[in-house]
Amino acid sequence: MKVILFNKPYGVLSQFSPEGNHRALNEFHFPKGVYAAGRLDHDSEGALLLTDNGKLIKNLLDPAKAHPRTYLAQVEGQITPEAVQKLMAGVIIRGYRTKKCQAEIVPEPKNLWPRNPPIRYRANIPTSWVKLTLIEGKNRQVRHMTAAVGFPTLRLIRIQIDQLKLENLQPGEWKFIQEFSLGNL
Repeated sequence: MKVILFNKPYGVLSQFSPEGNHRALNEFHFPKGVYAAGRLDHDSEGALLLTDNGKLIKNLLDPAKAHPRTYLAQVEGQITPEAVQKLMAGVIIRGYRTKKCQAEIVPEPKNLWPRNPPIRYRANIPTSWVKLTLIEGKNRQVRHMTAAVGFPTLRLIRIQIDQLKLENLQPGEWKFIQEFSLGNL
């Protein structure tokens, strides 16, 4: 079984076929037969798993087999402890109440690669960072959650899937995961 941890760059689709003006996974020279086990939107960055194991992909996508995913979100404005408490309790997005999650205000990450293109910058509106760990993965969930508490996401980076951390893996880089067991999968 092949399992690959990939740091998906901004603007890249989580599929092997380019669409529109978006780049795709086909340009990163993965071994034949691997497929994305999950998704990150083209405007999100970070940890994406690829594997040649169909059962693993099915388990990773099965909501009944929840596993933690950790994100860093740069949000517009100075996020408040009250907003973080709301995120942790679950918020209503698209008529659905999100499950409880872990959330905390964090300083701007050190050694973070620049995004190309950079986020929009407004001189009179600060930005701040929040770290969220979810056990579910609805479409654009983190973005909808931060917007629901009044702090729209400007940049979103998945930094960890279960115990697998990006660490020093740079955008566009990938590595084989030798020892792999996802919590309850």
